[in-house]
Amino acid sequence: MRRFLRLYPQKAGSLAVGALARLPLPVGLRRPLVGRFAAAVGANLGEAEKEPGAYVSLLDFFTRRLKPGLRPQAPAVAGGINSPVDGVVIAEGRVEEGTLIQAKGLPYRLSELLDEDPLAVQLGGARYLTLYLAPKDYHRIHVPLSGTCVAVGRVEGELWPVNAASTAATPRLYVRNRRVYWIARGAREAEGLVVAAVMVAATNVGGVVVDPRWLAGRALPRRGRLEVADLPCAPGDDLGAFELGSTVVLLVGGPGAAGWNPERGPGPVKVGERLGSTRA
Repeated sequence: MRRFLRLYPQKAGSLAVGALARLPLPVGLRRPLVGRFAAAVGANLGEAEKEPGAYVSLLDFFTRRLKPGLRPQAPAVAGGINSPVDGVVIAEGRVEEGTLIQAKGLPYRLSELLDEDPLAVQLGGARYLTLYLAPKDYHRIHVPLSGTCVAVGRVEGELWPVNAASTAATPRLYVRNRRVYWIARGAREAEGLVVAAVMVAATNVGGVVVDPRWLAGRALPRRGRLEVADLPCAPGDDLGAFELGSTVVLLVGGPGAAGWNPERGPGPVKVGERLGSTRA
């Protein structure tokens, strides 16, 4: 399988899949095609904001919104950080000597993950959680804390798969793949925390869309960062979206991180559910 993936034209193939996903579906076939696709991947149509026939393409369905009120945010507590996505927590730990663990025996560097961003030093002892999104999942990404956004960046890279088999076998996967990161400083109940959400693209999932709010009319460079002028954020705000599905590495650092502890182990999680806090 890995040999096949080395031969597969990752970027050209992903562009082709993306183009097919964007193709408008015939009006009369939208309901059955979206319904069959949802059934094939296990997506819950009952949670979708619109009925199947209202989605103009498969990508429109992938980036669907949910019915209002379906993902309430956990009540505010000291140091409360909520899940930015629907997915599965597949790894959790602490950054030690600048290193995170992707899977057993596969370390990667924080400095590479954030492409030497100047704020990476504030995440040196951070706790991290890795959240995987399957094709069935809701693909929008939301703000996990109260605070202010200070930077957004993008790193051009490869497009390896990020499923369980690939994550367990591909060294430095998250720092090899294309990715976008969003960094915020906590305020109110999250005072003293610095949080980074790193959105990792994958094979046939080359698109990571950042909500225009954080860009202020600017284009995100292929590789580089944009300063954000302390733009206020709150749990549940739109952060971005994956075009098909992928992985988020969530880092919780800053001076208050020494007392921050995860409250969720490996397993499913929904947007808005609390991932951890500084409560005693």
